[in-house]
Amino acid sequence: MARAKKIQDVEERLERTERQLLMLQTISRLMVRKMSLPEILKAVVDLVVDVTTADACLIYLREGDELVLCASNTPHPSQIGRLRLKMGEGITGWVARERRMVVIGQQASRDPRFRFFHDLPEDTFEAFLSVPVISRGDIVGVINVQHRQARRHSGSEIEMMVTVGEQVGCVIVLAELGELGTMPRTVVDQLLASPPILTGKKLS
Repeated sequence: MARAKKIQDVEERLERTERQLLMLQTISRLMVRKMSLPEILKAVVDLVVDVTTADACLIYLREGDELVLCASNTPHPSQIGRLRLKMGEGITGWVARERRMVVIGQQASRDPRFRFFHDLPEDTFEAFLSVPVISRGDIVGVINVQHRQARRHSGSEIEMMVTVGEQVGCVIVLAELGELGTMPRTVVDQLLASPPILTGKKLS
């Protein structure tokens, strides 16, 4: 029995290592490919959902003193580019202001920092993992990972999401610079002007 448990533990560690390696490889590809900002955000959402088995992943980008919902794995056509939070508002705004992650395994809506949005069904989900997206010391945005059911976030999963936040920040900044260098519009204007990116599309 003890031997079987040890083998299972080794297999689980190998599986986690493989997921982390896949994550780093995918982010590396994003850095060298010429992709639009919506394509970058969609690829990141797909990656996060895949490695965390999340029910929802939402990405907010910073625009001045606000955070704007710019990507989601679930359809929010009326909210993308329009739902805004002030720095410090809700859990997401707190993460951006404090530059610290938040990990809640259950009853996330009872957290005193929580803010409810009627148009976001994810607000009814139990578990909430939110990490800052940082590039060269500056806050670029926030990634929220949510599960419908209560969940114990493992140390490796938390560490993996911290890495995603650190690596993805540079990718997003590169995409923003590429698009804003050719079109004198804000990031949100560019996002809304771009065609929708279909879900489920992954990098090969």
